[in-house]
Amino acid sequence: MGKHVIVGSGQVGTHLAVKLRDLGQDVTVVTRSGSGPEGVVKVAADVADAARLTEAAKGADALYNCVNPKYHRWLTDWPPMSAAFLAAAESTGAVLAILGNLYPYGPVNGPMTEDLPLASRSPKAMVRAKMWQDALALHEAGRIRVTEVRASDFFGPGASDQSYLGGRFIDPLKAGKTIQLVWPADVPHSWTYLPDVADALITAAAEERAWGRAWHVPTNEPMTFRQIGAGMAAVLGRPAPKMSVLPWPVLRVAGLFNPLIGEFRHIRYQFVAPFVLDSSAFQRTFDVAPTPVDEALKASLAG
Repeated sequence: MGKHVIVGSGQVGTHLAVKLRDLGQDVTVVTRSGSGPEGVVKVAADVADAARLTEAAKGADALYNCVNPKYHRWLTDWPPMSAAFLAAAESTGAVLAILGNLYPYGPVNGPMTEDLPLASRSPKAMVRAKMWQDALALHEAGRIRVTEVRASDFFGPGASDQSYLGGRFIDPLKAGKTIQLVWPADVPHSWTYLPDVADALITAAAEERAWGRAWHVPTNEPMTFRQIGAGMAAVLGRPAPKMSVLPWPVLRVAGLFNPLIGEFRHIRYQFVAPFVLDSSAFQRTFDVAPTPVDEALKASLAG
């Protein structure tokens, strides 16, 4: 039995903690509030406090960065948190497994692979890119062991209220109402299933072959909002739902009063053109596949 320290108990951290707990591992969950699922050790700590995080991670085989500050606070919140993770990983020797995303690539033509340059000039994307570059530099210097798994937008049981395919999509679908979208309904987009993210983190932390590079979480072929709605409706034995899309000028005005909506301008490119993640490297290396779409959609509805 190994010790696993997970920082964050959101939609990924909770899945990860439950999976490791059910595997019989010794699991500690660190959050500011001390929350977490049953059957794990819960620690309340400021994640940016390197000494406190190091104390929690003593004796750990793996330290997982599954925390996620509010998007409009990335520039201020991520740097001290990232520094604390690096310090804790170096002090304890725990493998650092970072939950990453696709923002640092910026707009690209064609499917995204792990060897693409982190070329985005968006300040928030550059913060995420620097987090990985700093961690990789320490790995290459022999001071830590690190890996990063990158996913596209999440869906599945336990998805947060910020998820595009969470309650604001599923609730009206179940009620037979029109689904209100903020992005076009017919643009292909990669969606990563939450349990697959947790599985990828477990594999990457445990496999020496995974260390020292970034990986894409096993993800199915891209689907449009309309295709997903039709797939979920078919699971329920209903006709495909109706959808309406908020005009972009309306969102721009709303963004003047809501900081989160105001950030949409930075990610609009991900939804007005095909946004496709290629996860073949992880699937081939570790002989795994994403959860089948029908199974994932059914579990999302149940969750």
